[in-house]
Amino acid sequence: MTPRTAIGLAFLALAACSPKTDEASTATPTAPVGAVLDTSPDIAAADLAARTKELADDKFEGRGPGTVAGEASAQWIADEMKRIGLAPGNGDSYFQTVEMVAQTVIPEKSSLSISTPDKTFDYKLGPDAVFITKRQDKDQVSFSDSDLIFVGYGVVAPEADWNDYAGVDVHGKTVVMFVNDPGFITHDDSLFNGKAMTYYGRWTYKFEEAARQGAEAVLLIHETAPAAYGWNVVESSWTGEQADLVRADAGASRALLEGWVTLDHAKELFDAAGLDIDQMRAAANKRGFKAVPMTGLKASATITQTVEKRDSRNVIGVLEGSSHPDEYMLYMAHWDHLGVDPSAPEGADRFYNGAVDNATGVSMMLDIAEKFASGPPPARSVVFLAVTLEESGLLGSAYYGENPIIPLNKTVAGVNMDAVMPIGPTRDMVVVGYGASQLEDMLKDILATDNRVVVPDPQPEAGSFYRSDHISLAKHGVPMLYADGGVDMIDGGTAHGEELSDAYRDHDYHSVSDNFHDDWDFSGSAQDATALYEVGRRIADSDLWPEWYEGNEFRGIREASLNEQ
Repeated sequence: MTPRTAIGLAFLALAACSPKTDEASTATPTAPVGAVLDTSPDIAAADLAARTKELADDKFEGRGPGTVAGEASAQWIADEMKRIGLAPGNGDSYFQTVEMVAQTVIPEKSSLSISTPDKTFDYKLGPDAVFITKRQDKDQVSFSDSDLIFVGYGVVAPEADWNDYAGVDVHGKTVVMFVNDPGFITHDDSLFNGKAMTYYGRWTYKFEEAARQGAEAVLLIHETAPAAYGWNVVESSWTGEQADLVRADAGASRALLEGWVTLDHAKELFDAAGLDIDQMRAAANKRGFKAVPMTGLKASATITQTVEKRDSRNVIGVLEGSSHPDEYMLYMAHWDHLGVDPSAPEGADRFYNGAVDNATGVSMMLDIAEKFASGPPPARSVVFLAVTLEESGLLGSAYYGENPIIPLNKTVAGVNMDAVMPIGPTRDMVVVGYGASQLEDMLKDILATDNRVVVPDPQPEAGSFYRSDHISLAKHGVPMLYADGGVDMIDGGTAHGEELSDAYRDHDYHSVSDNFHDDWDFSGSAQDATALYEVGRRIADSDLWPEWYEGNEFRGIREASLNEQ
């Protein structure tokens, strides 16, 4: 597992996460002011460190979207873009407003229970289960005596001849399902993509599909291996404030309750229904699986929440091309993180500063931007996009994908940077979603000049290609490269790289301990940033239009997009 990719695999895995705030953090009367840095025109470790340290400062209170302190960090990014020579990317503004809703479940006024004829299981929000509602126009939603039904993986994939909802009506019922997709446990390449997760394995898809099927509530069974993260990450990410885009139907098309339950509690439920969970898992991995009623089990829930509409912002700057200004090379990174932990005891660290996730990625993007701005002007324009609400489900990038400032059929290609572990130089770079596009060939050639290599994603089962912001543009056809740092460290080799990766994932990921450290080594990050700069420079100074490889799911979308006027 690579130091950086393991982070991406586990972290990006969680696009459920959302800013955690309290009243004090949202009522700050004066926005903090970011520092004016003195950086060099070249990509340099010292500049990466300085920008990362600034973005991870306590004054930005964990960069929660829609909060005064959080949006001040977005302003600092815009100020940096202006300082280094980028023009506003949205007319005369560096911002694209993203309308959002902040919803917070009130634990003491909310409940989830599942009853049998003999007993009732009451689940405490956090340690036992997590649950939210996507209804944006209600302070409280509730339901009672909803029949439970096990629907395997909750997947409808006609092209794979798979339908977990075939022959069953789940209207008004609570559907229960496993995470990931049917190929994971068996590693059977004939099932979906074998061990490598497909989009059908994403929790986002499962909630959406359950709603399309008419389910009243949805419960995912958490397991660490197929989820690619432990229950501690689920608990920290799904409790407290949750963010979403403002929806035209105020969330009416979604199930009343969306949540997760621990594996131990799921086993209790299967036992109570007279079912063996291991046998049900085995059955769910076979084509032709039929949903199984969890006889005698009924779910009841009340969700009481606060709902607040706010504005957040994507930040966009552009360097105009000298000869083809209407064609664009894109760099992107998300600026947001989890905000404030309202449950932290007095005197304790309560800011989710997200130094690695993703102050590092934004810093890398800005360093690349400064390199472009200080050098000879590129033939094509280069656009730099810092998106919001990644931790809430890739929402800022999704908003941009639906409302692009730069036409997507004029966006030649893109590079995404997320959670770059500052561990020093490596002999390789990992391409997440390896085998996707010709951008990988460019990176491979560039690394070869420095005696480095491209290696495939070592954990394709985590589905990380579908878990970071680049996917929001890939869905619209734009070829996107998500390359991460490698595992083969110059100082310590693979073993040391895995040790650092595991330590971050187990102790700091989505924790208040993800803070900046003065002894971090950004020399490897500078190497990686230079390589990604070279990818963009080659594209920006050429007439190349990189393509998705033959057979890629986004190739047809791109071809259709390029044919549009």
